[in-house]
Amino acid sequence: MQRTTRIERRKRGFFGWVFLLLFWGFQIFMVWSLVAGLANVGTSAAALQTEAERAGAAIGATLGVGIILSIWAAGSIILGLLMFATRGSKIIIEER
Repeated sequence: MQRTTRIERRKRGFFGWVFLLLFWGFQIFMVWSLVAGLANVGTSAAALQTEAERAGAAIGATLGVGIILSIWAAGSIILGLLMFATRGSKIIIEER
């Protein structure tokens, strides 16, 4: 007796590939933005002299990271939904 294996595949169209590339490009850009922002805070914090300057730098860094993470979450949700909506039609392949 032979077994039949069914494999589900999806074939993306043009817009599916566009949104897929936009999604992953956005993820790479946001990782780079977060790393670059935190590296910039680390180098500029060494030059601060007073306690008020250091407190202001810490508050500013926290706000900056929060804004980056908020933009990252919103962009990921929007682009993720668009990527999911354009994933293509289902193709079932039967192998014996």
